[in-house]
Amino acid sequence: MATLLIVAPVFALIAAGYAAVLFRFVSESAHKGISEFAFSIAIPALLFRTIVVSEFPDVSPYRMWGAYYGALALTWILALVISAFLRARREDHEDGVVFAIGSVYGNIVMLGIPLVLSALGNEAAGPMALILSVNTPLLWLCGILQMELVSRKRTGSALSVIRPVLADLARNPLMLAIGCGVVWRFTGLGLTPVVDRTIELLAQAGSPTALIALGINLFRFEVKGEKLSILVMCALKLMAMPAAAFVLAGLLGLPPVAAGVVVLFAAMPTGANAYIFAVQYQRLVNPVAVALGTLLAAVTLPVVVWVVAGGVK
Repeated sequence: MATLLIVAPVFALIAAGYAAVLFRFVSESAHKGISEFAFSIAIPALLFRTIVVSEFPDVSPYRMWGAYYGALALTWILALVISAFLRARREDHEDGVVFAIGSVYGNIVMLGIPLVLSALGNEAAGPMALILSVNTPLLWLCGILQMELVSRKRTGSALSVIRPVLADLARNPLMLAIGCGVVWRFTGLGLTPVVDRTIELLAQAGSPTALIALGINLFRFEVKGEKLSILVMCALKLMAMPAAAFVLAGLLGLPPVAAGVVVLFAAMPTGANAYIFAVQYQRLVNPVAVALGTLLAAVTLPVVVWVVAGGVK
């Protein structure tokens, strides 16, 4: 019952966003404005305030990264192997890179942050920030560099590939909020009651608006194309990666909350960024299973939350 109370409201808000477009209470283009508010204002406020005011468990960032990105690396390699087997008669190595991205790039912002905070509380903010601070730049860099390598169309230096990613990172509101939160926490100044309440009001809007935006955004996606690739990608993302994260978190001796963050983030369904990556290279656009992965996550995530909640207790 406790697991249901954590997971059901999350997916109910996603369904509400989808239904709002389906019944034309809002336009399909509404996701842009809601998403911009959620990711440029509300969720950054949530991350900043949580980092400044919360008490964090003492956890090594290297063990956190080792567990999460170790699971990600293992899943990435497995995805490349499976993709090569599925496409044995074709030379589409670029498709393999996109298949791997779709198998590891989870929706840890739209879905992961609200669910983790609901399941683990504010103590999860520190471990979440450690993963969020490197996730997007690392995955984009790895994806772009591997795509350049397999396509053999590289026209510039490594710096020319990395520079746009670093520029985007410097302007990313989530990264700025995490960085500012860490710096302000180290000053020891805290937040005055008026400032704290103002940021808290913004932060309270973060999770619901992100979930509503996700539901609206899913209205645009269609599950079509290579059905086997879609199912395999979903299996890797929703089962193989969280299983690997669970094992690595135990082997590295992560405390319960940090281990819970690692496993829950690993269990998130494929996110829209994987779709954007696929569109950018015009490869495997249909099989990037954003819609189906989110639907299946409604079945797999309660199990993961139950396992994680048991470990925290």
